[in-house]
Amino acid sequence: MIHFLLNEKEISTSLPPGMPLLDFIRYHVNLKGTKIGCREGDCGACTVLTGSIYNGKLQYRTVTCCLMALGNAEGKHIVTIEGVNGKDLNPVQQAICDESATQCGFCTPGIVMSLTGFCLSGYHNAAVHNTSLFFNPVAAIDGNICRCTGYKSIERAAARVSSLMHEKDGEDTMTYLTGDGVLPTYFTHIEERLKKLTAAVTTPASAKPGSQFLAGGTDLYVQQPDTLVHADLNLMFDRADCKGVLREGNRCFIGASATVSDLIESPIFQEHFPRINQFAKLVSSTQIRNMATISGNFINASPIGDFTIFFLALQARLLLTNGEARREIALHDLYRGYKLLNKEQDEYVEKIWFNLPGKNTLFNFEKVSKRTHLDIASVNTAMSVTLDKNIVIASALSAGGVGPTPLLLAKTSRVMTGKLLTEELVQQVVEKAQTETSPISDARGTARYKRLLLGQLIKAHFITLFPSLNMEKRLSSNSQAHPGPDA
Repeated sequence: MIHFLLNEKEISTSLPPGMPLLDFIRYHVNLKGTKIGCREGDCGACTVLTGSIYNGKLQYRTVTCCLMALGNAEGKHIVTIEGVNGKDLNPVQQAICDESATQCGFCTPGIVMSLTGFCLSGYHNAAVHNTSLFFNPVAAIDGNICRCTGYKSIERAAARVSSLMHEKDGEDTMTYLTGDGVLPTYFTHIEERLKKLTAAVTTPASAKPGSQFLAGGTDLYVQQPDTLVHADLNLMFDRADCKGVLREGNRCFIGASATVSDLIESPIFQEHFPRINQFAKLVSSTQIRNMATISGNFINASPIGDFTIFFLALQARLLLTNGEARREIALHDLYRGYKLLNKEQDEYVEKIWFNLPGKNTLFNFEKVSKRTHLDIASVNTAMSVTLDKNIVIASALSAGGVGPTPLLLAKTSRVMTGKLLTEELVQQVVEKAQTETSPISDARGTARYKRLLLGQLIKAHFITLFPSLNMEKRLSSNSQAHPGPDA
């Protein structure tokens, strides 16, 4: 049985855990305000809120429920548009109405839920989170589209919601939201109800041998939605032993089911990767970042997996287990060929770890795609460089979209080691990288274009990380050099 709260009601169901939550909401409890759009997590029409107890406190996030397994609702509070409705329009709904931020209305419920998620996040309070670049009301609806209405009216409505929240900085978020009608008053009892619910739920039986591992599901439900409904699933998303971002000495350990949002919000990543917000903003949407797991990005084995490329440059290592035996491998050793993994069927990633960068280590991530946001990369790359004065003493360069697997460019990285940091060295790095890559022409660009992109992005690493060297003009003047042969 699967137990959770849906709006005000407690749910117990024996339906297949692989059923998309969207189908349960619409067809089994007949809540039709949550819409079916793309079924790929792109449009946001099916956005709902998921509330769960994390570190003893209730935390809400938005998700696209077309990509969420019903089994992953276990122990959570699921909130649909019906669950935030009152006798009259609430302030979020009123802002959309006043600014004429809707036309046909099909996608509006999802937008309302995303803006409500922003209100619940607490990120509007600068005293709590100094991440205004990333967490703002417009960013909160980055995964919602409207097919009919110009976005300026939606942005105006979002600004009104933000203004409403800033007026209450310093107040307890839930107390204010329920007191001012943004949320119904039943929300004040949800934390206590969830704690009782999770305490009463027994530990589920072990998954059958050969069952399919499922974490966030953001890619699997796009690729094989019908198969997952009836599959024997080993649900990994909420496993306590696969959660968290922790520091032990100079090492950072990440639970395999930690999400992209967990990284963004981690004080460890905020400290050691101060541009993590900007990097992550290039990756998917808020709803997907709330669901997509880091290990899922690795195991997907896409040659352009953004966080795979990110962690390759950190020379991350994986702890693999089948529940009994454990082994450790380098992330770059996970890939044997296109979609071929150095992993047994019954093994899963338990943890990821890497050495945190020291004060003399700099890190950067670059990505180019047809759209700046909400798109897969044509080419992406990351670089970690450790300096002693202007001498490179250690480096790691990764690249995606230029080979059949995500690549750690070991030979190119070695070219930098022991060298004085100059524009001549940058050109050597660009040229060496061309010998370690083998892009092909496809929908994301020609092989020649991808080679040129890789060279430009490598230069961007150096220009971004070492502005005092004033290399930008000199490097850009040679931007067309050495694009390499077509594959």
